[in-house]
Amino acid sequence: MSDVVLSCAGLVKKFGGITATSHVTLDLRRGARHALIGPNGAGKTTLVNLLTGVLEPTAGRIVLEGQDITRLAPHLRVRRGMVRTFQINQLFSSMTPLQTLALVVSQQRGLGGTFWQALGRDRGVTERSEQLLERFRLAEVMDIPTEYLAYGKRRLLEIAIALACDPRVLLLDEPVAGVPAGEREEILQTVAALPADVSVLLIEHDMDLVFSFAKRMTVLVNGAVLTEGDPEQIAADPRVREVYLGHGATAGEEAPAHA
Repeated sequence: MSDVVLSCAGLVKKFGGITATSHVTLDLRRGARHALIGPNGAGKTTLVNLLTGVLEPTAGRIVLEGQDITRLAPHLRVRRGMVRTFQINQLFSSMTPLQTLALVVSQQRGLGGTFWQALGRDRGVTERSEQLLERFRLAEVMDIPTEYLAYGKRRLLEIAIALACDPRVLLLDEPVAGVPAGEREEILQTVAALPADVSVLLIEHDMDLVFSFAKRMTVLVNGAVLTEGDPEQIAADPRVREVYLGHGATAGEEAPAHA
């Protein structure tokens, strides 16, 4: 069995005369804690959209667990074990965390729209939903409609939904984006405690989260890979510092300084 669970080779995406992704090659290894970083406009979200099938590449190849998925529809990639969260919250505002997770778990188990019944009668659905609520620190708000939750709790619910899909590959797209500083610690701790058998690609500007989480990092600049290495190598790389400082790093996108 290959150690690489998700890979892309020579991935190109052009929008008219603009090249958003330029010959990107990346390997995500089994059980990885891999971060994709880079300044605004580097092409990170475009790359994730290519990997998940939201966009179709102009050129290149994507392989998931040995199978070519370059042209595979997004929902079929989810069925094959690749799940993502989004920068922008995408939740049912009137549903509670318990109802939301029960719906996802029910669909995952082939129960479809019968989750209301399953929530009361299918002990497996209830137990799995309760486990996720505990793991993601949502038990105390499980019966509150999502629209009334603190933003940090909504981000935690998004990650819980992703994990409810039983992913083997999880793409976390800026999990602390927009989260107030006081609510970030809960997310950092929860992300750090994700199951070891799930291979994670984290796309993030928050360097505290990146350096506390990642064992390997890929730096994307102008749609192309600048460099890749472990956190110590990335923090010490003068090219990386130049890129961040040269783009006017902000508080949420500071130059790596965790050598």
